[in-house]
Amino acid sequence: MLKVHAEFDAALKHLTLALIDATTPASFSKLEIKFHIAHLYEVQGKYRLAKEHYETLLKEKLPLHLKADIYRQLGWMYHVVECTVLGITRAQKQFTAIHCLQKSIEAEPKSGQSLYLLGRCLAASGKVHEAFIAYRNSVEKSEGNADTWCSIGVLYQQQNQPMDALQAYICAVQLDKSHSAAWTNLGILYESVSQPKDALACYVNASRGNSNIANCTGPFAGLGGVKSGGNNPMNPSLQQRISFLQSHLSQAPMPSVANKRRQLPSIEEAWNLPISAEMSSRQQQQQQQPGGPSYKYGATPTGPPPPYPQAQGQNAKRFKTDEVISAVPQQRAPPFYLSQQQLQMLHFLQQNISSLTPQQQNVLVQLQHQYRAMQQHQQQIRQQQQAGQRGLRPGQPGYPTAYGHPQNLGQSSGVVKNYGIPQQPLQQGGTVALQTGFSDTNVGYNTAATGNTTQTPQYQQQPNQYAAQGYTQVTSATSGYSESSTTAAANKDNLGVTDQELQALLSQKDIATSLAEDLLKHFGSDDLETVVKEEPSSETMMNLKLESLCESQPEQELSIEMDARALIEACKGRGLKGVPNCSILSDRSPPPAPPDPPIQRIHLTKEQLSPPAPSVFLENKKDVFGPQLQEFCLKHPIAVVRGLAAALKLDLGLFSTKTLVEANPDHGIEVRTQMQQTSEENWDPTLNKKVWNCISHRSHTTIAKYAQYQASSFQESLREEKAQGGVHASNLSDSDSKDSTGQTVRRKKNTFGLAGRPGTKMLRFGTNVDLSDERKWKPQLHELMKLPAFARVVSAGNMLSHVGHVILGMNTVQLYMKVPGSRTPGHQENNNFCSININIGPGDCEWFAVPDAYWGVICSLCERNGISYLHGSWWPNLEELFEENIPVYRFHQRPGDLVWVNAGCVHWVQAVGWCNNIAWNVGPLTARQYQLAIERYEWNKLQAFKSIVPMVHLSWNLARNIKVSDPRLFELIKNCLLRTMRQCCLILEFVKSKNVEVRFHGRGKNEASHYCGQCEIEVFNILFIREQEKRHVVHCIDCARKQSPSLEGFVCLEEYRMRDLMDVYDGFTLYTPLVTPTSTTTTTSSSSSSTVSTTLQTQTGQSS
Repeated sequence: MLKVHAEFDAALKHLTLALIDATTPASFSKLEIKFHIAHLYEVQGKYRLAKEHYETLLKEKLPLHLKADIYRQLGWMYHVVECTVLGITRAQKQFTAIHCLQKSIEAEPKSGQSLYLLGRCLAASGKVHEAFIAYRNSVEKSEGNADTWCSIGVLYQQQNQPMDALQAYICAVQLDKSHSAAWTNLGILYESVSQPKDALACYVNASRGNSNIANCTGPFAGLGGVKSGGNNPMNPSLQQRISFLQSHLSQAPMPSVANKRRQLPSIEEAWNLPISAEMSSRQQQQQQQPGGPSYKYGATPTGPPPPYPQAQGQNAKRFKTDEVISAVPQQRAPPFYLSQQQLQMLHFLQQNISSLTPQQQNVLVQLQHQYRAMQQHQQQIRQQQQAGQRGLRPGQPGYPTAYGHPQNLGQSSGVVKNYGIPQQPLQQGGTVALQTGFSDTNVGYNTAATGNTTQTPQYQQQPNQYAAQGYTQVTSATSGYSESSTTAAANKDNLGVTDQELQALLSQKDIATSLAEDLLKHFGSDDLETVVKEEPSSETMMNLKLESLCESQPEQELSIEMDARALIEACKGRGLKGVPNCSILSDRSPPPAPPDPPIQRIHLTKEQLSPPAPSVFLENKKDVFGPQLQEFCLKHPIAVVRGLAAALKLDLGLFSTKTLVEANPDHGIEVRTQMQQTSEENWDPTLNKKVWNCISHRSHTTIAKYAQYQASSFQESLREEKAQGGVHASNLSDSDSKDSTGQTVRRKKNTFGLAGRPGTKMLRFGTNVDLSDERKWKPQLHELMKLPAFARVVSAGNMLSHVGHVILGMNTVQLYMKVPGSRTPGHQENNNFCSININIGPGDCEWFAVPDAYWGVICSLCERNGISYLHGSWWPNLEELFEENIPVYRFHQRPGDLVWVNAGCVHWVQAVGWCNNIAWNVGPLTARQYQLAIERYEWNKLQAFKSIVPMVHLSWNLARNIKVSDPRLFELIKNCLLRTMRQCCLILEFVKSKNVEVRFHGRGKNEASHYCGQCEIEVFNILFIREQEKRHVVHCIDCARKQSPSLEGFVCLEEYRMRDLMDVYDGFTLYTPLVTPTSTTTTTSSSSSSTVSTTLQTQTGQSS
């Protein structure tokens, strides 16, 4: 599921956990899990890595179906990926692709999918005859595949056989009414023979197919079905073509009496064409077998063109050749069924419809009448079969009755056939080239795909005579997992195009079956049918034995009033049979979850939905260092402190681009490439609709190179302003111009000099410049010591100063280099810690913020818009927030302003001008801050999201370093100590019961906290070490037991002796000062009024 939704890192984590799990039953074998890991790399575009994993798997002893899948993936990857990426020559590329697909067919001869892909490769190699054979064999295995028929049509059209191509395309769209590729190719075919009215009808149906399919965009679109909310917008090229044809046809003169003979039947006539002679021959042979006919689903066209006048309940869009009607007794074919000779006659007459004699026309009418009756009868049989599967019998309500007269069939057709405008060949001078595809070697490639994975468009070239007119044939992209009779569940995702493919006309269809269907195949369809048949009619209860890692035990009555010795005694004997999961919250409380929004009786007014941002202006140092400033910041979700730099005389020039380049020009910087647009808008790549997903591609460069880009973008803007007679250059860089007179100018031009909707211009945002190294950035870090204690990077009253090691960007300074439009997407700070951000200038930043009480609603909105709240990059739609009654603070941060982001506040930021910012996190010693931090710590566990603040390690350091007078904060920290020390006792007892030696390891100075290499949760005190890929990897107790229930092969290390932990636990008591100190470095808040006496030692300064 995660792979389907493009959450690749999380998908890899879960697949890896499943691979190492040796105890839990799984639906996939270890080899199949390895296959999915290889496929995940392929989805991400890591083709060499995927190729290596596939080839490593082939050295194993594989079941045939898995061997076929691997060879199919390899073959298709060789076909579509550039040879330089895979490290092979161009001559080897196609040969290897064909060889791999042939090996796949050898392993699984009945795979119509592999045969289809082989046909694609052979066609691309110019081996037309062999390609036809492969396609024909594919049809033999899976006749009802619209993609195969579409590709057959392409091949026929390349061989200049338009009538055969027409039949193939018609077959494709009858199997899948929304198959845009086939409809578009059919339109191109009609245009090539000067039948624009029919071409227009096809293009309109192609656009309908597009609009019903979920959008997939990006470099890995389709292989995992990257979903986005809403429908896929119509391709602009297709819309342009439709408009062009409508315009020309409406202006065309009325047709003359002596019309030119049409080369192809009209779309309405073509829809009623019988299947090809070869197919009808095979159909007749099956119908004439002893026992009567077996009417196949895909043998003939099934009713009027799409959409049906009435829903027929048919969900399957692809059909198997071995599907038969079993709900009705077998009988001889009715007399109106056409024989093989009659079908051939009908085919001939329709091909020459414009030159028939009156007698031949009468014969044609009669044959068409019989043909429709045959269609009608087969449709009735299908409906009766479906009714039989639902348990209905003839005569019961809901059982389908016989149809009326055949002539009533097809009168209400949804396919656009006639626009009431004359058919007139287009004049060559007015022809607009229709670009509908690109070559197989394009970047937006997709693999042959495993189950329920869609395919990135792969197009086949049109013959030269069409290319001269700008036509490019489109064939369907494919994927190649195993076929199943349950393909009705196949994903119907249609794919968008990348930036390089914007000229391409349409998205392609996926023909992969779902993972669930593949599972059915692995278990065996025969076995499933047997199970269904043997299932008793009465309901039976199934008793399932669920195995757990430890026996269920009632929670011990533990209390923070207990001393360490009593706690250890209470834990004795409880770890012998297993170790339960440890939560630093109470086991009695429910699991953490996003909160419901605050209850509001009435909808907020417009003014209440856009409250003014809390702000304060500082005039002197006395204002800065007084207690009122800290109290003000802690009181509001977000606060902007204006005039801070001037009051403290901070030298912000130390953080200017010029100074940074002079100090460390080669220092690394992360770059985010984003779309340039206004702060109130967030468009999808096609600029057709507003979305939440925020486009942001990562790369890396140096400070010097980014400075050149930053300066050049500023100079370019100056030139544009001068060319347009805009404002003076000084106004562009002066802060006042953006917050007073210049603000209206910028908003009028969308901040980028753009009128109206933004274009596809991209910008680069320099982010996460690490300033933690004192040797490189001593002047800059020293300047920040002028700040008040509560806002400093290192302070005794800052929780994060007690971690004891560096957490980049949290207890160290990070710098951001921006051009107008640079975005920091919506987020809460890591583990809900507070944040400080100072704007260096010269431009402004625009901030949006929502109180933490509403983060649960925003999380739901992210899910509604198809994006992960924690893992995704999102930019909220203000209109949607207001509709959900969510207030949003919005304000400008000028140079020298400090923005305080309180614990849990949701915020997002966009640069208005050219500016730099510095930021870091702080953790005020308040109960609210600690509570929010541990709640997010536990929620992150449930979401498989790494908490980069090690809250357990931090809590023990706080107990060592500080004395707390706030009862609530004391209880929270003490409870964390109690629960984690209990966990250590249980783990040690369990480890010793398995006869595993526990070695004392200790902790080095500045040593970072440890995280499990598999699930990424914090591992405190007791580490399980195992060598993996020539590295020693830390494991938590759960992941270690999954790999080896007896812990065999693991080395167990202890970082703290239990005696030391007991002393810390007993020594952490509620502090009650006799005299309130008048001058201290303690933290005071209006909400908790705690007095903290610090015993901070060397650990507090280690992060600077």
